[in-house]
Amino acid sequence: MKQFELIAPCHFGLEAVLKREILNLGYEIQKVEDGKITFTGDSDAVCRSNIFLRTTERILIKIGSFHASTFDELFEGTKALPWERFIPENGKFWVAKATSIKSNLFSPSDIQSIMKKAIVDRLKKKYNVNWFPEDGADFPLRVTIIKDEVVVGIDTSGASLHKRGYRKATVKAPITETLAAALILLTPWNRDRILVDPFCGSGTFPIEAALIGANIAPGMNRSFTSEEWTHLIPRKHWYDAVTEAEDAIRRDLQMDIQGYDISRDAIKASMENAKMAEVDQYIHFQQRALKDLSHRKKYGFIITNPPYGQRLECEDGMPELYRQIGQAYKNLDSWSMFLITAYEDAQRHIGKKADKNRKIYNGMMKTYFYQYMGPKPPRKPQ
Repeated sequence: MKQFELIAPCHFGLEAVLKREILNLGYEIQKVEDGKITFTGDSDAVCRSNIFLRTTERILIKIGSFHASTFDELFEGTKALPWERFIPENGKFWVAKATSIKSNLFSPSDIQSIMKKAIVDRLKKKYNVNWFPEDGADFPLRVTIIKDEVVVGIDTSGASLHKRGYRKATVKAPITETLAAALILLTPWNRDRILVDPFCGSGTFPIEAALIGANIAPGMNRSFTSEEWTHLIPRKHWYDAVTEAEDAIRRDLQMDIQGYDISRDAIKASMENAKMAEVDQYIHFQQRALKDLSHRKKYGFIITNPPYGQRLECEDGMPELYRQIGQAYKNLDSWSMFLITAYEDAQRHIGKKADKNRKIYNGMMKTYFYQYMGPKPPRKPQ
């Protein structure tokens, strides 16, 4: 079976989480770089990685790479790639996104235009035609140029993989599903432990935790661009991947996952989204202020994305908000707390230094994932 080089981009700082996911699927890692991982797999891997991976933004099939510091070199390098192996005669193809970092070629629109012309030039000769109807399947292309090194890939996913299909209702400044899943996977939380998000917003952390706990693949209920690429990926591989995902679901379990928010609209959105994700039976949502946060059980987890002023118009209230977070956590002295924030003075106002602090880029925004580790619960008797 034909092997592909596959590229999985992710948030800067979360490469280790994605690497572990890919290895758990059984694929060989070729390269780990800032914000992306390259691995090998066959056409079956395209289906499984799109459906099962929780922390990547999309899956690209790498077409090739080359050096280009001029537009002539970009044209010739693009033209030299084996496009006919991937794009059929009636395929609709375009450079959907061009990213240039520290390179001589820095105009995305010019890069997109020149590469399109180069691909057309090659395929005209290969298919012996002068015009392409482009009325077939979509083949969106993505190119990154870093220090004049060009990497070209075809996007197999379509809409970003953070769009699981369940978040129909939303609130201001939500955390993405892929980032939420990655942060949960960075913690020691498992389905047997309590999880509370006191700033649940549209419910992303609780819902992603429930999906992880029930072993529900994040891509089960959405479609992908490459489903139409039957010349590369047999439809049977998609059916087999979905069957594998359905067979892996844990249906006979109970979880204690709770989402709180001071906003009634947020709680309503969370409940709608959880129902759409088919995990509402695992989560309790409630309108509750931070000052009322408490729990009778020990050894739980707080995992949350509190406001941090840069996206919400409430910067003046940040010190008091984070003091309240610190007080609430102090009252749960046997719990662990994990929070992501761009607020630089978070630890000072919480009143306690985090045991670990991981720097993560949420888009272009530098954030910190503060990790406060509580005591481990005693072992249950055998």
